[in-house]
Amino acid sequence: MAAVQTGHRPASLRTLWAIAKSPELGMDEDDLHAVVYRETGKESMRQLTQGEINTIARVLQNMKDGVQRDTRSKRTDEGGSEATVKMRRKIYALCDALGWNNDHRRINGFVKRMCGVERIEWATPAQCFKIIEALKKMVERETAKGGQS
Repeated sequence: MAAVQTGHRPASLRTLWAIAKSPELGMDEDDLHAVVYRETGKESMRQLTQGEINTIARVLQNMKDGVQRDTRSKRTDEGGSEATVKMRRKIYALCDALGWNNDHRRINGFVKRMCGVERIEWATPAQCFKIIEALKKMVERETAKGGQS
């Protein structure tokens, strides 16, 4: 019976090391051996069968993918400059008054139009001040419009 070609090579010990040493995981030798022992119960990586190497490669890749998902978070209220934390809180409060907090793309689009910055976290203190003043004016116009009706 002929072996079926899948188009890619099976995982090797080099593959395990490459995934473990990736920037997302940054494992050292002890960490990798701990994963190998946890998954197979074997002390030495040289004793692993091809099926066990494939399993460990899959486990390491899932660990790596989990780290990547966490770092690509779409939340706009995390991270950013420490100097603008209070200013961003004020911006979020003004956005709440305008009813914009349900869609972060809206405030980020406004920030891009006002300051040329893609995300609010990247704004400088001067840019945050400009955004706050513009949002205050918008809130004033909304309340004045609501008072006349």
